[in-house]
Amino acid sequence: MIRFFVRLFLLSLSIAIALPAMAQSDFEEVLSRNSKLIQKSSSKTVGPVLEELQNFGSNAAENFLYNWKDKALYFIKDTGQFVYVASFPVSADGKKSAVLRHVETGEALGEVLASTIKQVKPNSGVRAKIAAAMVPFQLASDDAELRAASLAALSRDFQSSHLLPLKKAIEAETLPDLKEQMKRAYIFGVIGYGRDNAEIETAIYSLEGDLSLDVRAALNPLLVSQVLVAKQLPEDVNLARIIIPEKTIKHDDGSAGRQSLMMSNEYELSLAASYDLMAAAGLAPPFITPDMRNKILIAATVDGRIAGIPVASLASEESRNQAYQALVDNGTAPPMVGEAERQKAVASAVFYAVYDNPSAEVTGAARTVLKSINVRVGIYKFLDLVLDGLSLASIYFLAAIGLAITFGVMRVINMAHGEFIMMGAYTGYVIQLFIPNYTLSIIVALPAAFIITFLAGVVMERLVIRHLYKRPLETLLATFGISIALQQIAKNIFGTQARPLTSPAWLDGAFVVNDILSISNIRIAIFCLGLLFLGLLVFVMKRTRFGLDTRAVTQNPAMASSMGINPDRINMMTFGLGSGIAGIAGVAIGLYAKVTSEMGSDYIVQSFMTVVVGGVGNVWGTLAGAAMIGFGQKGIEWLNPSNTLAAQTYMILFVILFIQFRPKGIVALKGRAVGE
Repeated sequence: MIRFFVRLFLLSLSIAIALPAMAQSDFEEVLSRNSKLIQKSSSKTVGPVLEELQNFGSNAAENFLYNWKDKALYFIKDTGQFVYVASFPVSADGKKSAVLRHVETGEALGEVLASTIKQVKPNSGVRAKIAAAMVPFQLASDDAELRAASLAALSRDFQSSHLLPLKKAIEAETLPDLKEQMKRAYIFGVIGYGRDNAEIETAIYSLEGDLSLDVRAALNPLLVSQVLVAKQLPEDVNLARIIIPEKTIKHDDGSAGRQSLMMSNEYELSLAASYDLMAAAGLAPPFITPDMRNKILIAATVDGRIAGIPVASLASEESRNQAYQALVDNGTAPPMVGEAERQKAVASAVFYAVYDNPSAEVTGAARTVLKSINVRVGIYKFLDLVLDGLSLASIYFLAAIGLAITFGVMRVINMAHGEFIMMGAYTGYVIQLFIPNYTLSIIVALPAAFIITFLAGVVMERLVIRHLYKRPLETLLATFGISIALQQIAKNIFGTQARPLTSPAWLDGAFVVNDILSISNIRIAIFCLGLLFLGLLVFVMKRTRFGLDTRAVTQNPAMASSMGINPDRINMMTFGLGSGIAGIAGVAIGLYAKVTSEMGSDYIVQSFMTVVVGGVGNVWGTLAGAAMIGFGQKGIEWLNPSNTLAAQTYMILFVILFIQFRPKGIVALKGRAVGE
């Protein structure tokens, strides 16, 4: 046993003597220079060490970072030299030792007592920094998934030290898609952390025409500026703009402009802010407000007096100003500045903004590219607004076309029209319970909803509506009562919770043009369905006997009856047709909206507005009305995007004003529907 401890002591002694005596490699020299920072690191101090290890760029550096992050790094207490531990053997008498390995070569260094080394324990913040520093090494991995993951991590926390490894990784990358992602990340890295202005400028111009949010996020920081004031404009600054107080505004691209009546931008500098800026720069005395004056007076009070003036006598503004002037005369308070003096001081100074980036070429390129992007963004936002309006118009057209037919032919105000939409949506829901294939279920649901609501409309016309012709008030009340009854029946059957009407997988997602312009596939399908119904209705009304009879009854029911047409039958079929179309609209609307017993009430008001604005009894009028209501509502929402209800309210007011000037609608139809 004594012999074992002697051998262990001699071995430890030889290692302790040999290690410092070894000629240090370049890697060991890096570790030795940063020894204290590595042993007791923090997230604030570890950055320079990690950057130096990154730049060293060897397998030894990568392994060191890996072991450091995983708390597998140790150092010898006496020498401070870093080592890895292969194992911790325990002798028969319970003594624990450590088998050491070299941090660069991995060679065995021998065995020492465990008490002679100490573990390096980085905290969570340091480990996160180390993980980010390991990313460039992972970019050179043979594993494509690891390279992709490291690129994603690099993009989230880019550092200037990542530029060189990323450039090397781009040259070595063999996968085209991943290589393009690396190039894009490198461009953003150059813009944010590059030091060569020419390279930064080239990187900026390479993004021209790219409307992605990350592009604008990368360019906007280059145009950050600070507002300064001076007696004369300096010549050695990267000037952003000249600021004229209460006249100059700041645009999104960093340029300057003038306030206009159509713009809501506030002035970049008010008179008060301009003078405060001068005071902060030492170019003018501070502006003393009444509150500041009072605080100075209180602070100067001694034995109930201020500059010899009794406090009790300071009951008025004039007396307080006199007391303050006494302090100014004594040199114990700054002078008060009047409004005229403040305006004069502001007029004598030059207010300007300078870019934080000192390179005029870089900021000029960023400003040019960003201005071009903003113009395109504006165009695409307008197109997106048009698509939204077109989508909403198609929904209103589907919801209103059935009402337009019944109202135009029969002059019946059907307040239960929304409930036929609800019945169609619930029909689609029930069919999906029995047909799990969503595509097939929708194909079956469309004709089924038409048949069910057609029959419901015929029954309603035969039992109620036919007895109330030429009695509009009674018809309105009766259909309103039927509406409430149908809602209650739906609640009793399906409950009050919203039911899902699931769209097929091929309708999921959206058609995306870019980050700004997109439209959901469901709305595209509804738009196409609206066009289909437009074509079918035009064909039916223009090319079929039923359409001819309907138009005849609409224009003159007495004359149509004398020609052998049965107006009573036409009324029944027309009401059923309008109800059936509402059922199909319910299936379409249910694919993106909630299916509840009250869903019909969400569309009844818009449907009536569409019919009235467009011109009752006319397919083209309904289309025109739907377009006006849809685009008008979206336009109002664009002006006030935070309040959709307000947009609907303003739209109703607009419709009321519109019908005052054009009571017959956009497309006026002669006949009983609009007055003979």
